[in-house]
Amino acid sequence: MAVLRFLSTAELLKQGAEARLYRAEFLGKPIIIKERFPKRYRHPELHDKLNSHRTVHEVRSILRCRRAGISAPAVYFVDYKYHCIFLEEIVGSSTLRDHINSHQYYNSCADEGLHKLAERVGQILAKMHDENVIHGDLTTSNILLRHGPEDTEPELVFIDFGLSYISALPEDKGVDLFVLEKAFLSTHPNTDVLFEKLLKSYTATSKMSSAVIKKLDEVRLRGRKRSMVG
Repeated sequence: MAVLRFLSTAELLKQGAEARLYRAEFLGKPIIIKERFPKRYRHPELHDKLNSHRTVHEVRSILRCRRAGISAPAVYFVDYKYHCIFLEEIVGSSTLRDHINSHQYYNSCADEGLHKLAERVGQILAKMHDENVIHGDLTTSNILLRHGPEDTEPELVFIDFGLSYISALPEDKGVDLFVLEKAFLSTHPNTDVLFEKLLKSYTATSKMSSAVIKKLDEVRLRGRKRSMVG
């Protein structure tokens, strides 16, 4: 009940289909709280089992990334009874989505800074997949740029591991890349050259890239066949 009392004093930021996000302060630090709330149409036992499973996977993926040197929010506290995760708030950050959009508006995809950023995303994603972490919801909104002092590169922070899991299968990694590709090109039209730069960087960095890219090509083909059939 202490967690529920704490949530009642926190600022509700948004509510999605599966979880609510709150802003609060915990042990003197700014945090984001993710609460997986009950669904009335779902049996209570099924709800607890499903949300406990998702919470465990989310925390496990974040911790595995951080151990590998991949920037992700610190986990301060987890309540498995109420399915709450207390996460570091990435203060002073902006989304990769907003960053790309602003550069597209003022410049173009020929911007050298965007190309370097795409390369860095590819390198980090390759490292994540080599750790067998499947993000599950890769979009440019789930990658943050944490800005430091001027004339320094912003730190790339991956967030929202709610659909993540651990898998060594090239198929799962290929699907992860396909999800990012679809989100990337639909959110940022005419950025094919940027995504190709990202993929080249991924291929050069990952130890298992050949098998993953082969699976990505297969997933793309399946997607095209489905769209042709309608």
